[in-house]
Amino acid sequence: MRFGVIQFPGTWSDFDCHYALGNVLGQDVRYIWHKDTDLSGFDCVILPGGFSYGDYLRAGAIARFSPVMSTVEHFAAHGGLVWGICNGFQILCEAGLLPGALMQNNHLQFRCQWVHLRVDSVCTPFTTFCGERQVLRIPISHGDGNYYADEDTLDQLERENRIVFRYCTPDGDITEAANPNGSLRNIAGIINKEGNVLGMMPHPERCCEELLGGTDGAFLFQSLIKDWASRVCQ
Repeated sequence: MRFGVIQFPGTWSDFDCHYALGNVLGQDVRYIWHKDTDLSGFDCVILPGGFSYGDYLRAGAIARFSPVMSTVEHFAAHGGLVWGICNGFQILCEAGLLPGALMQNNHLQFRCQWVHLRVDSVCTPFTTFCGERQVLRIPISHGDGNYYADEDTLDQLERENRIVFRYCTPDGDITEAANPNGSLRNIAGIINKEGNVLGMMPHPERCCEELLGGTDGAFLFQSLIKDWASRVCQ
């Protein structure tokens, strides 16, 4: 499977994604500069975490206008897999590829810590390797991870089973105390209606080998690889 990792000015989780995919999981992975406009040959494009353009104006607001983003929109519209992680999630929301917005954490603090996520949808290419309601332990690192959308949008996400991850306790309970940033309905990750664009705030690329303290992030990468392989072999 061929992955592309987009690099914007200020991106810094690009190397982590590249390492996890190439060194740990043995996949074909290439960097994509933000001025590139050719995504042909890629099976999945990742918008990694960081502070694109210094998060000036607001997180992801400037990166949304990078030349590569019009190509990402075209890529997604034609069924290409797009995965936004942390700042990448923010950029996808700014670009209108996902609904809602990521606001400043409700406690006004930058949080870098491990959290627990409940997998609320296994019917996506990104979670096929996970079990229903499986709890994953994955780190976060953000100051603007507070997911917001109006009530109608939230209800639509619920009805269409598009809330993929929620912050939870180690036992899988959805509680206020388990929510690290104030996200409405404890949302940590959502997917688009077509099921090929995922945005999430936690960093699975930082927990794909035991040396880093856990391997739960590998479930998501393996899900993509497994789903892709099953479709190619049909």
